Amino acid sequence: MDIAKLPKISLHDHLDGGLRPQTIIELAAEVGHQLPKDNALDLADWFSVNANSGSLVQYLETFDHTVAVMQTREGLERVAYEAVIDLAAEGVIYAELRWAPEQHLTRGLSLDETVEAVQDGLERGMAEVADQGGFIRTGQLVTAMRHADRGLEIAELAVRHRNEGVVGFDIAGAEKGFLPSRHKVAFDYLASELFPVTVHAGEADGIESIKDAIVSGRALRLGHGVRLVEDIMFSRTEGDTDLVVLGPVAQWVHDRGIALETSPSSNLQTGAFAELGDTMADHPFDILYDLGFKVTVNTDNRLMSGTNLTKELEILVDTFGYSIADLEQFQLNAAEAAFQGLPEREELMEMIEIGFQEAMGAS
Repeated sequence: MDIAKLPKISLHDHLDGGLRPQTIIELAAEVGHQLPKDNALDLADWFSVNANSGSLVQYLETFDHTVAVMQTREGLERVAYEAVIDLAAEGVIYAELRWAPEQHLTRGLSLDETVEAVQDGLERGMAEVADQGGFIRTGQLVTAMRHADRGLEIAELAVRHRNEGVVGFDIAGAEKGFLPSRHKVAFDYLASELFPVTVHAGEADGIESIKDAIVSGRALRLGHGVRLVEDIMFSRTEGDTDLVVLGPVAQWVHDRGIALETSPSSNLQTGAFAELGDTMADHPFDILYDLGFKVTVNTDNRLMSGTNLTKELEILVDTFGYSIADLEQFQLNAAEAAFQGLPEREELMEMIEIGFQEAMGAS
């Protein structure tokens, strides 16, 4: 099957993790930032090597260079514009791009100006795709850094721009030791404003982090969430039948259809499921899917993982033998979990169903 041509939904894509290497070089020259490599191929390899450390902390250090070149209005707009073009080129019809405005203020921009610059880039990209006969819709996920103390300020920023491209709120950064409850005031405010929330949880920390994302964060989705498998017990009965028992947190996530924003390559790179093994075949994605959890497939950081959504789906097909019907279900799960109104989500689901029907008919 030609996965690149299938309509796709991307819910977990970091704007500062998806830059084109050549763009980084050009923007770095403009702002005087020193890079570890001076040509696009070598720089791409550098990001790949340093992201494959097995540690989330080391993985996050690669962002020092991408964030550094996204400190001007021009830089932010260009990166956002190119992200839309790149996503549309592989069949993405809806993408939520997350990023942390508080990390882009070193050259004098205000928080509001950073959000406006990114939105300008997204809209320019969407317009260009439309002019060329394509379709893509985007939304910003404004993110607060979980180790910082600006949660409420960033939450208020997100709500201020809710009618200007911002569709949700997130917290990101080092997960272990920084529970969502640290930003409870921000989450309380977002709940009072009926504003959607996704929370990074279950990547570098376990069930306690996931539970707190739900309780303190009122998370409608879980960023990665792969360590939810730690709350699932498997045993073999006398009849050689597998017995599966969901713990209270897993049961809650399962029964309420809270979407898991898994990112297979990134999850392997950061050691998110290291207790299960160190190959893609050890990823709990297949277990969670088989048990009926609302799994979605994402890239996390296209640059650091050297990937795109097409590649992530191909990896899952190669690893677990999924069919085109399975891939369609992953996209429908994502469309249903998108931070859009019901009519917009139904439109996306219809586009997915039509696109997959055409692909299956052609094959």
